[in-house]
Amino acid sequence: MKPHLLNVSTNTVDSFSARRDVMPDVNNLWHYHSALELIYIKKGRGTQFIGDSIKNFSEGDVVLLGNNLPHYWRFDPEFFEKKEEESVDVYAIHFKEDFLGSGFIDLPENQELKKMLAQSKQGIQLLGVAKERIASLMPLIIEANGTMRIIKLLEVLTEIATCEEKKTLVSLGFKPNFLENEKDRIQSIYNYTISNYKNKIELKEIAAVAKISPNSFCKFFKTKSRKTYTQFLNEIRVGQACKLLIENDLTVKEICYDCGFYNFTSFHKYFREITGKTPLKYQQAFSKQ
Repeated sequence: MKPHLLNVSTNTVDSFSARRDVMPDVNNLWHYHSALELIYIKKGRGTQFIGDSIKNFSEGDVVLLGNNLPHYWRFDPEFFEKKEEESVDVYAIHFKEDFLGSGFIDLPENQELKKMLAQSKQGIQLLGVAKERIASLMPLIIEANGTMRIIKLLEVLTEIATCEEKKTLVSLGFKPNFLENEKDRIQSIYNYTISNYKNKIELKEIAAVAKISPNSFCKFFKTKSRKTYTQFLNEIRVGQACKLLIENDLTVKEICYDCGFYNFTSFHKYFREITGKTPLKYQQAFSKQ
């Protein structure tokens, strides 16, 4: 699968890029870049694809991505309808590992930072107090000037390196394959699946989207994503079910059929495999937070 290579723009004044986005379609495609990316979703929700990880994202999420790790944040459809109550607010920082000089990260005092940068190749999701702390600092980086800008970024990176409230997102064995003739295939598969997950998607149908034969599609998808297309589709459906369970407007059975499952037993089975809980237990656990 070939993500798009994006060149993160910097200028001669700044050693790293820091910006605030208020549009849902900024870099709204499967892509990668040579810089690391730290992102804070202040407002917005949807589905995030990072390496071989698929999960929902929501307001307050903070994620650090290593260089060349393919990713894609797809905001929910309502954020494209330009309603004021459904606006997007995202803070993004891009920096190279050596933005402070080639020898800085190898200093004895920076071993925790060096370890964290290596870990970021799997994607790091921040949790708890650490997430809140970093979320509060990121706007300050964008507002700061001169040396204070660097100090604030180092403060954030040190927080990530030393905190225990974090988890990696991508499996250890994931290795992206950037083949030129597969450039847009995975993007098409993702877009089509998210738009049609409520329907029964036949193998020949999704293979046609990828512009390959059904037999070739099965091998292609498993080789590139480390999972079958059925597993991928069920992850999308369960992710949508989680959102609906949190909103608590429908019964569990209604949610089952609304998310594309045609068998209530199968819905329970796949939901538990993916989340570790039954739908009802998931809903109860969230309502207690």
